[in-house]
Amino acid sequence: MVITFNELRRIKDKLPSGSTRRIAQELNLDEDTVRNYFGGSHFDSAGKPAGAHFEKGPDGGVVTLDDTTILDCAMRILSEKQ
Repeated sequence: MVITFNELRRIKDKLPSGSTRRIAQELNLDEDTVRNYFGGSHFDSAGKPAGAHFEKGPDGGVVTLDDTTILDCAMRILSEKQ
C-alpha cells in the first residue's frame, strides 16, 4: 500500500492517547516499532523498522507499507471513537 506521509501522520494524530501502547500490546510489538511505522526513528531502543519505507516528496512524500496490520489496527481504534 502507498500513502502520503502527511496522511499517515494525520491518522496517527487522530488516535486517542494511549493508542500506540494499545496497538503494540494487541500486536505483540514494541511501542517504538509502532512509532517507527508512523514516521518515528526510535532505532536505538528496542524499536525495529516496521516495514514502512519513506520517500521524500510533495505532501510530505510517500510511504510504502509492506504490511498494513498496524494501520488496520489504528483505523479500527479510530472507528471505535465514532
